[in-house]
Amino acid sequence: MGKFWSLIFLLVPILGVACFALAPVYNHWLPSDVSQHGHTIDHLFYFILWLTGAVFIATEVVLFWFLWRYDGKRKGHVNYTHGSHSLEIIWTILPAATLLFIAIYQMNAWAESKIRNPAAGPDGILGTADDMPPTLEVTGRQFEWRLRYPGKNGQLGDSDDIYIVNDLHLPVNEEILIYLKSDDVLHSFFLPNLRVKQDAVPGMKIPVWFRATEKGTYDIVCAELCGWGHYKMKGQLTIESRAEYDEWLDKKYREQTATVGPQLASQGDGE
Repeated sequence: MGKFWSLIFLLVPILGVACFALAPVYNHWLPSDVSQHGHTIDHLFYFILWLTGAVFIATEVVLFWFLWRYDGKRKGHVNYTHGSHSLEIIWTILPAATLLFIAIYQMNAWAESKIRNPAAGPDGILGTADDMPPTLEVTGRQFEWRLRYPGKNGQLGDSDDIYIVNDLHLPVNEEILIYLKSDDVLHSFFLPNLRVKQDAVPGMKIPVWFRATEKGTYDIVCAELCGWGHYKMKGQLTIESRAEYDEWLDKKYREQTATVGPQLASQGDGE
């Protein structure tokens, strides 16, 4: 029975590796990448996956060998030990060195997605809205994404702003700068196909930037448990040409103006 259970235990790494190997074949893997910096995020993911996968396989093989070799039927004396100080040092230093290496290795991926934004200067220092005006403002609220686009005057925060819920449209192959906020609790703005995920923190206005490289329709989800309706806090992202985007934005402006009244249009045109 000892050897039988050893073989059962060996199925853990075998089936685990098989699942990861076959997942892309059956389209149960990462969503398609349609962002400029997505390959950097994916490269880091795969690097850590291969590194931890190799350690996982090696560990499971060693455990299997011990189960197989010392299955309880082996006769002989058992030697008890209080441990080895040298081994303790070794298996403390090795994981620490590995984590330190990963921390250094991922610095470029972090800089690409969190530091070098489109408004950054030549020195790479984080820019502000004065350097590049935001494309829109996204506000998380239980349980929806509220979007605010600039109106006709192109200035965000004026009376002619366009308000939309859960229907995000953006132009393709252009730098996008979003101001992310939260009205109530902690949310997480997640665009899987753009490899963008950023917490929306109450009381903070957080810049989020990216460049979409392919047209299409994708998901917006909340990646932070934010209450009973968390599961339905989702929206739709449409990446389209600049002409299609401008036409859609103009249509939404006309619809909102018709609903609110002519006063909104006069205020927006006069600013």
